[in-house]
Amino acid sequence: MKTYITLFACFFIGFSVAQNLVYKPKNPAFGGDTFNYQWMLSSAESQNLLKDPDGEDGFEQQSDLERFRDNLNSQLLSYLSRELFDNQFGSNTSGSGDGTGSGTQNGVYTFGSLSVELYESNLGLVVNILDILTGEETQVIIPRN
Repeated sequence: MKTYITLFACFFIGFSVAQNLVYKPKNPAFGGDTFNYQWMLSSAESQNLLKDPDGEDGFEQQSDLERFRDNLNSQLLSYLSRELFDNQFGSNTSGSGDGTGSGTQNGVYTFGSLSVELYESNLGLVVNILDILTGEETQVIIPRN
């Protein structure tokens, strides 16, 4: 009987086929199948308990009036910065070509929600920009040439 068991074990071991164990990740970021991406993303989003209360509304389209206001603010600030640059460095690219600029005056200018203050100092031309709505303030100093 012992002989039969030994022969059977040798016979069974001789014909058994083994294969390599191969690990294939599921996550496409680590080499997994790219078709798993959507499933993994939806699974992660469903388990996410941290929701942004402001994010549910999505992107809010601006009204025509708001777009016009923003466009006007942008154009006025662009014009002012061009004039400041021309006055400070003596190169008028927007007009007569005489190098004098159009003479932006020192003072306080208001463009929508922005208040812009201009004045000369020993460092050069100082531009203080204040956003009236948020209270943010920026100072730009244009040195003399």
